[in-house]
Amino acid sequence: MNTTYAQTEPSRADVDALAGATVVEFGTPRCGWCRAAQPLIAGALASHPEVRHIKVEDGPGQPLGRSFRVKLWPTPVFMKDGRKLAA
Repeated sequence: MNTTYAQTEPSRADVDALAGATVVEFGTPRCGWCRAAQPLIAGALASHPEVRHIKVEDGPGQPLGRSFRVKLWPTPVFMKDGRKLAA
């Protein structure tokens, strides 16, 4: 599990090009809900070490979060081979 939010987000094309299972988690370290969710997310990912975990610091005007229609934090998006399966 990744524990730090990336301040520089990948492009949507980069995320769509990822092979295999990936969770893209949108949030911010200042968000209390995001911090409270970390043990639950860590627990879910612990039993699936093959799943890539990318944490993206989100905010107004951030294009990656908007491309996934993120409105609340934390928002984990599960993808497989570049396709969104669940949010």
